[in-house]
Amino acid sequence: MESGAPVGRRVVLGLVVMGGAGVLLGRRLSDATTAAVSTVAPELQKVLPATGGFRIYTVTNGYPERSIADYRLTIDSGSRRTQLTYAEIADLPQTGLTKDFQCVTGWRVDDAVWSGVLLSDLLSATDVDIGSGALQFTSFDGVYTESLTKDQALRPDVLVATTLYGEPLDRAHGGPVRLVVAPMYGYKSLKWLDGIIVTDEVVPGYWEERGYDIDAWVGRSNGRTDDPVT
Repeated sequence: MESGAPVGRRVVLGLVVMGGAGVLLGRRLSDATTAAVSTVAPELQKVLPATGGFRIYTVTNGYPERSIADYRLTIDSGSRRTQLTYAEIADLPQTGLTKDFQCVTGWRVDDAVWSGVLLSDLLSATDVDIGSGALQFTSFDGVYTESLTKDQALRPDVLVATTLYGEPLDRAHGGPVRLVVAPMYGYKSLKWLDGIIVTDEVVPGYWEERGYDIDAWVGRSNGRTDDPVT
């Protein structure tokens, strides 16, 4: 499974100024490079970050570690608090999801293959009532947070993921459990997921507090056709 050196927060923040033009340009360059490498040396596609692989970002300049045996996902609805082990998550109905993964900084991974539990199924299994509120997600890196509205959280392409390309998620990719919000930019797909909290309204996440959009739908100009309405 591909991985990469962690990119610190100052580097990632510096990429914000690239804006939408950088996303489009980055996607074109990535697609062109991917096509060339897939023809000449397809084995490199899981090594080079811009040729089908992921670039790994972390806001803490390191990969936090949590073993599968020690992993716990806490779900807090205010009136009820539930903890799930990794095994209990694995026992829930599993769903596969194959979607492009688009970063706001411009690179993209085509047809990333994830599996895990749909967030909607996990909430249903634990009797979580969002009501008219929203959800906040926390990471066991102690810093990273994200959020979704109720309608976004219940979409059929939002996954609590435990595998990537058929292999358990490693530390670099947010393992053992991460969030995958397929129709939104990658920063919404919080790594190292350890908490889901029901809130009265959307709470801006780590990157939203630093200027990123709260509703991070990937635009059609970037080759995506996801309809954020459905």
